[in-house]
Amino acid sequence: MKRKKVLALTLALAIAATSFAGCAKQPAASSATESKAASGEPVTITHWYWADSSEYSAKMKEMVEDFNKSNKKNITVKAEEYPWDGGAYSENLFNAVMGGGGPDTAAWKLTATPLFTANNLLANLDDYVANWDKKTDIDDNIYKIMKQAGGSDKMYVMPWNIQVLYVYYRPSIFKKAGVEVPKTYEEFLEAIKKTTMDTNGDGKTDIYGFGMRGAKGGQEPWGSFINGRGGSFENMTSAESIQGMQDYIDLYKKGYVPPTATQDGFNEIIANFKSGKTAMTIHHTGSSKGMVETFGDDVDAFPFPKGKGQWTSMGDTENVIFQASKNKDAAFEWISYLAAGEGQEKWCKITGNVPVSKTVQALPEFQENKFMKASIAGQSYAGIIPIKDTTTEWISTIWPNTVASALSGKESAADAMKTLQEGLYGKK
Repeated sequence: MKRKKVLALTLALAIAATSFAGCAKQPAASSATESKAASGEPVTITHWYWADSSEYSAKMKEMVEDFNKSNKKNITVKAEEYPWDGGAYSENLFNAVMGGGGPDTAAWKLTATPLFTANNLLANLDDYVANWDKKTDIDDNIYKIMKQAGGSDKMYVMPWNIQVLYVYYRPSIFKKAGVEVPKTYEEFLEAIKKTTMDTNGDGKTDIYGFGMRGAKGGQEPWGSFINGRGGSFENMTSAESIQGMQDYIDLYKKGYVPPTATQDGFNEIIANFKSGKTAMTIHHTGSSKGMVETFGDDVDAFPFPKGKGQWTSMGDTENVIFQASKNKDAAFEWISYLAAGEGQEKWCKITGNVPVSKTVQALPEFQENKFMKASIAGQSYAGIIPIKDTTTEWISTIWPNTVASALSGKESAADAMKTLQEGLYGKK
């Protein structure tokens, strides 16, 4: 168990700022403690969360106050704020719950799920969600991802808000190159080629079609190319996955991306796009404000297009109920308020994250935001990198080193994909 703890905590620290099995049985909701919320008897639950700014902290307090006043079941939430601290939040939460303390509910990152389910610390939410009158307000794919994180067909994590990667592009560059917004994966590759241009006739490339992220963190946009060809993270040595990798290599080898791509991380791809060096790059709504400040109306977005397959990366902040909670019914009332009630709308408006509630997504504030619309369009095929005890090393070391080697011609697409497959799943 100690080894699982160390590996999973390392994983949470490394990934969340960017399987195990455990099937705790849900106690019957008819027990004396569980009947309080239904009967109207006073119930108090505690909730742990982190806030990235004083504004977010104030908004959470406002949401708690609203829930406490508006719920009809005499439930009082006492929210306790703790620092994220580079992921130490998850470790502190684990230690508290393992020690017999901790809250009833907590804000969450999917990457922490395997550690907690392995130790039977999370409540199974399947029955709660099945009987929830707003179940269909959340896309089925989001529920699928929640289950995937736990490594089983059971759901231990309640959706709250997400971030979905999409493609930023410059309309003025598209116009100059004579290309339309791509509707297919193949058209996307062609648009990258056509928007790579020598604009002053000196024989040197002034604009590269795509800002490739070859350094750490680049596995997420890279995954869209692999899946675009019909490949997958589950089988990276398939012919389709290898072809996706070959597409990626060809973009670099043929000069359609900056020559620094093997070292380019988040700061570099954003700087290259803002300086006009690239026509397209991939990120999420977190960078949209800065894009508009730089370009005004000359920046837009589209979901990563579909080829034989389709995938984009999803970041997350979710919520859980702990198995030790004596008031799970009341706890679900609270986390469902965050998932599809006023808490959903208020939090997503202030953070700029993507709501999981279809009702909230349909509000004008989200529908009239072109970057939000691109995110929402991608939610039905979004996903996460498989969460294994090898994932931290794979993301931090194996993926960037292997891709750099493949881009520079030191190994073939097939060899690179074999290395990546074995690095994540082990040798057969």
